[in-house]
Amino acid sequence: MKVEYSEHIKNRLKFREIDYDLPKIIFEQSEDKYFDTETGYFIAVMNVDLYNKNREVMVAYTFYEDYVTLFTIHPLKEGQKEKRINTGRWREI
Repeated sequence: MKVEYSEHIKNRLKFREIDYDLPKIIFEQSEDKYFDTETGYFIAVMNVDLYNKNREVMVAYTFYEDYVTLFTIHPLKEGQKEKRINTGRWREI
């Protein structure tokens, strides 16, 4: 499947000094995938080395007929993923 980056995620990558390929890697390799009931986006979460630490990083994306667009990326704060799952905001897919 073709993967496209939104302008927003491109800007976030530059601003946060994150490797350009990381969002695609997280999308393709993550085993933790969710649907965000608040935003309507799908979410992929994966532990990666970022800023000299191992941390959970999320990528928000959506599917289209023949491609996927990755919208944003950011490191999660400790407990943030669990809180969103427990409140029902993120539903496992």
